[in-house]
Amino acid sequence: MTRWTTRAERAGDAEAIREVVTEAFPTPDEARIVDDLRADPEAWIDELSIVATDAGGSIVGYALFARCRVDAEPALTLGPCAVLPSQQRTGAGSAAIVAGLAAARDLDENLVLVLGHAEYYPKFGFVPASRFGIRAPFDVPDEAMMAVSLDDARPVPRGTIVYPAAFGVT
Repeated sequence: MTRWTTRAERAGDAEAIREVVTEAFPTPDEARIVDDLRADPEAWIDELSIVATDAGGSIVGYALFARCRVDAEPALTLGPCAVLPSQQRTGAGSAAIVAGLAAARDLDENLVLVLGHAEYYPKFGFVPASRFGIRAPFDVPDEAMMAVSLDDARPVPRGTIVYPAAFGVT
């Protein structure tokens, strides 16, 4: 299996990240979300825009953790996550997610939320957000809205997720 190098996004990475995200999704919507989040100082956290690079240093995977809220309490939302189609199912996306969760823990963050595949995210510790008393502001299957607490000794807020404006959800 390929060993990926992960790091926080650096100056000059935005175009390569945009390419990865655009190629990984059927529409440019997710790439627009990343760009809009990058421009939102309330949502963007430099250290939590994580890339996975190949041996040559090319960006092949990406995971973004941005500020959201559960009611008024701070939390993080994971996504978009993307991997170049030629590198999917090689561990590049997992490497970026694991690195992002570690970076979030290092920043003393506690709660990460993700709307995604119920078969994929549990391997990172995610469980249905409803177990924490957290719900999305829209209808979504319970198993698809997930959360992970990065410090079991700390309380997790209960309530409704408030996404950054870039997601276009109210």
